[in-house]
Amino acid sequence: MEQEAIKQFFSTELLTWYRLIKRDLPWRKNRDPYRVWVSEIMLQQTRVDTVIPFYNNFMGKFPTVTALAEAPEEEVLKSWEGLGYYSRARNLQAGAKEVVARYGGIMPDDKASVAGLKGVGPYTSGAIMSIAFNRPEPAVDGNVMRVLSRYFCLEDDIAKPSTRVGIEKLATSLIPEGAAGDFNQALMELGALVCTPKSPSCLPCPVMEHCAARLAGRETELPIKTKAKPPRPEFRAAVIVAGSGKNKGKVLVRQRPATGLLAQMWELPHLLLEPDKTKWLDESAPKEQGELAEMISRMLEEDTGLLIRPRSWFTDADHIFSHIHWKMRFYLADLGEEADAYKELAAANSTNVAGELPPLYETLTPADANNAALEAVSDGTGDTGSGSYRWIGKEDMETLPFPNLFLRILKKIWE
Repeated sequence: MEQEAIKQFFSTELLTWYRLIKRDLPWRKNRDPYRVWVSEIMLQQTRVDTVIPFYNNFMGKFPTVTALAEAPEEEVLKSWEGLGYYSRARNLQAGAKEVVARYGGIMPDDKASVAGLKGVGPYTSGAIMSIAFNRPEPAVDGNVMRVLSRYFCLEDDIAKPSTRVGIEKLATSLIPEGAAGDFNQALMELGALVCTPKSPSCLPCPVMEHCAARLAGRETELPIKTKAKPPRPEFRAAVIVAGSGKNKGKVLVRQRPATGLLAQMWELPHLLLEPDKTKWLDESAPKEQGELAEMISRMLEEDTGLLIRPRSWFTDADHIFSHIHWKMRFYLADLGEEADAYKELAAANSTNVAGELPPLYETLTPADANNAALEAVSDGTGDTGSGSYRWIGKEDMETLPFPNLFLRILKKIWE
């Protein structure tokens, strides 16, 4: 069969298959460009099943582009909490503000304007233009590159930009007239459900008859993709500080800077360890490290003026970003008065309380000396050191946005 006939077969059979089996997904209820935009941003590097509840919740809170543009950023981040890659949420809101400011709250319907919105790249703009406006624009993501690499037995490295450009041209040539939206979604659907990365299900595939990779027995070899560098490890020590007095039952958290990784989200205080200190986080190393705990104490005193005493190891946890791998050790800690009480309790029992750290100071400043520092952070109004600190209770987790790593730790604390 000639190449053009093979292309025609692919487009016709794929579209017929999709219209028969397509999944009932909430963003497919209509072709509203805002709904398409939100769904495509959420689906980047995230599974469909994971996205569905987040999408429904997000659209319930921000049903229009204007509602999203006018919402407080913290509320947007909280609604995104658990999806990760939080820059997606910030870019989405920034793009919504552009739509309101430049287009009166109505999504533009030309490619240049859509592609110019914050956080909208070639794939997302193609998806919006084709699905919402039925324009013959390609929407090429990893699924699409895999499907087309196998069907046409392409051996170019899909990690290279030049390969993506070539596949975009190929995908454009396959779009049936008047069916751009359905065709692009069909390609995505085939890659997600049938032509999967490791174990493609060739028998139920609607285009298996002329799949060049299958015919050559190479369906598991393609596509070719050079491996990305693994995320670099960062070793960090964190502290969980228990409040006292009117803050009893609360823990101390801080807000990250306005720019950079996890911007303006909340977290437990932590510090990046210097290379010569990372040995303390080796599995073979003891959990308790007096010098490490003292470094955490010093950091918090410099940032907030609070005098704290780490008293025991709590847990170790990892979090992997696209380019960084955080390896973290968490300590429980008290303010000065609790540290003294803890020491007295140990002495009264004539035993070493499990996990007690070696003494950091001969004497600890009484809690009275902490009053000014406590007031600065007690109401969340203190902007001290490297960021804003505040005391939070379990109920505050309903409104403040936290990265998944710290959510897990906080939930464990309040179990």
